[in-house]
Order: sequence, then C-alpha cells, then structure tokens
Amino acid sequence: METIYKAFKYRIYPNQEQTMLINKHIGSCRWIYNYALNKKVEAYKKDKTRLTRFDISKDLPKLKKNEETKWLKETNSQSLQMSLKNMDEAFVRFFKEKKDFPKFKSKHNSRQSFNIPQFINVDWENKKVSVPKIKDIKFVIDRIPEGEIKSATISRTSTKKYFISILVDTGIKEPEKFKIKEETSIGIDLGIKDFAITSNGKKFGNPKFLKNDLRRLKKLQKRASNKVKGSNNRNKANLRVAVVYEKITNKRNDFLHKLSTKLISENQTICLEDLSVENMIKNHKLAQSIQDCSWSKFNEYLEYKARWSGVNIVRIGRFEPSSKICSNCGHINNELTLKDREWECEKCGSYHDRDINASKNILDFGLHRNNLVGAERTDIKPLENISVESSVKEETTTSLVSR
Repeated sequence: METIYKAFKYRIYPNQEQTMLINKHIGSCRWIYNYALNKKVEAYKKDKTRLTRFDISKDLPKLKKNEETKWLKETNSQSLQMSLKNMDEAFVRFFKEKKDFPKFKSKHNSRQSFNIPQFINVDWENKKVSVPKIKDIKFVIDRIPEGEIKSATISRTSTKKYFISILVDTGIKEPEKFKIKEETSIGIDLGIKDFAITSNGKKFGNPKFLKNDLRRLKKLQKRASNKVKGSNNRNKANLRVAVVYEKITNKRNDFLHKLSTKLISENQTICLEDLSVENMIKNHKLAQSIQDCSWSKFNEYLEYKARWSGVNIVRIGRFEPSSKICSNCGHINNELTLKDREWECEKCGSYHDRDINASKNILDFGLHRNNLVGAERTDIKPLENISVESSVKEETTTSLVSR
C-alpha cells in the first residue's frame, strides 16, 4: 500500500520585496517553459529530432550568462527545472492520453504559479515560510500538517492574492478497500436540475453559482470592455470581474467538498457513470450549465477521498443504464418522452421518479453486471482525463435537456 500524500494550501502575505521576487519567479518559469516548448517544436520541424527536458536544460547555464537573459539567475534553478519537467509531462499527456497539444503560457492567465521541489522551511510557531531565494514569507495557519514536506507551489490569482500549497507525505498507509456489499453501496446519477440523485431517494439540489451571478458578471464585463485598453480604469474593472469569478469558484468548491465528504463518510461503495464531460459540453445549449456543475472536479474529490477512506468507486459504462429501464423488473419503456419525469411500469406496476430510477439502475449495473470502467484504479484522474469514446450516450444528453 502506498502512503497518503496531502496538499495543504495557505494564504501568504509577502512584503513588497518578496512580492517582486515571487513575480520574477513566476515570469522566469513561464518564459523557460515557452522557450523549451518552442525549441522542442522547432527541432522536430527541422529534422524530426525529439528533444527531452534534459537536452534543453543544458541551455540554462548559457542563458544565465547571456546579457539578454541573465535575469534568470535571480530565479531558483530547481524551479526552472520543474518548468521543463511540466513541459515534458504536457507532451506525455498529448501522446498517451490524446489531450490537446501543449500551448504557450500567457502572463494574462488567471492563475500563475511556480514549483519548489525541495528546501521548503516552515516556521509554524512564527507563521513564516522560506523557500530558495525568498525568505520569511508571512502566512496564515488554519491547520498544521503532520508528516514530511515533499514540495510546494506558490501561486498568484487574478485578484492579486498569493498562496502556497505544501505537499506532505503523511506516512499513513492507504487503508484496504471495504468489501462491496449491496446494503452499504449507493448509486449516484449526476444532473443539472438536481446536482446529484442517489439510489436511496435523496436529491441534492444544484446551487447554480454561475447562473445566479451571471447578470452581475455581464454588467461588470460590459463596463470593463468600454474602458480604454491598457488604462488603469480597465485594469480596475477587470479586477472587479475577477473578484466575482473567484467568489463563484470558492462557493462551488465549498459545496463540492461538503457533498463529496458526506457521500464518502456515509457509504462504502459508490457507483457512478463514466460520463464524457469533454464531449457533453460540445452541446452549446448545455455547455454553460454543465460547466457550472463542475462534475469533473466532483469526481476528482470523490476519487482521492475514497482512497483515503478505503471506499470503492465503481464506474460503469455510460451506455448501459437508462432512466427508461424499470429498476424493479428490467422492462424498457420505449414510449417514455423527455417531458415525462415520472412514469409507471406497465409490466410490474412500479411507479418511478425518472432520476431516482436512473440512480437505482446505476447501482444495479455497478454491483451485479460487472461492466465496470476503472474500478479499483490506483491513479487519481479527473473525469475529463479518462480516455473515452467520442460520442455521448444519447440517454444522458436527452435527460440533461429536460432538466
């Protein structure tokens, strides 16, 4: 069994000098990433040469001596090496997982960061953290982790806030998985009208955080677009937009964490559909609503919390269960239309709520039909990173339209 790694995120309050150094690290790491990506692409175009990050890292001493790029010396060398590693991993995802080709990083992205692989010193008593080149940064403590610090990431948000995420090896072994039993298992159907519907009849409403603030967002975005490009007023207006987005994200993450923790603590086996969110958002009428739900992040939270607790996450093929199938007798109601949210089985007489019936079918397929996708996986992957077919299950899409 592997040991459990946990990341602890803290708000840091760098002074003016520390802020300048952090921004230099962010800019330098972004520049070296783009430099490496460009060099790798050009080398392949020229004579099909495949450069590795180790080949490109040989350029770093020369770049630091070059008059035009000598400012790289002010950046922690290991952080620069981590940027090269990140670039290499982006290529691995492109070739192995069929993800998008690596893109050049922009200084206008909402989140900027750099990695520190070692030499992170934390003074918990005085609430200060030190990393190479930047000493004694003040930060706020809400909990003290137990274990060995492995690495850290310092990030800057679009609202000009700074955070440090510290990765800790807790030394705790992953618990053994619970034995799968029907009485301690649950099926979950994810939706838009209700965020999650469980096989025991519970419905968790969708807060729709983005939709609730959409009118205010549009007004602020319109005000920002009317300002002169590059002016301080436009920057201030953009900051107001970023603050609203940040609040939406924080509220959504809080909801997803609370719900995922509740489901993990109350069940020993959770059955879910292996939905292709990436393909589903190609439907432009539903894309915003689906993204507002953030099903991928919810699945990611369930995955790693399940590993910490020994809970089984069972995934079934997205084409298998259907709200048209009677969960009691298995009869298929082909006459069911999108507007029918409740129906009665003509064979056994069972009366169904369409969504609860779908979650019961998910549980049944997960426990008894053995058509599992990724059950007992040892790696944590967000749902959008799972390799899936290009088409979307018709029943899933049509049920979303009606919600």
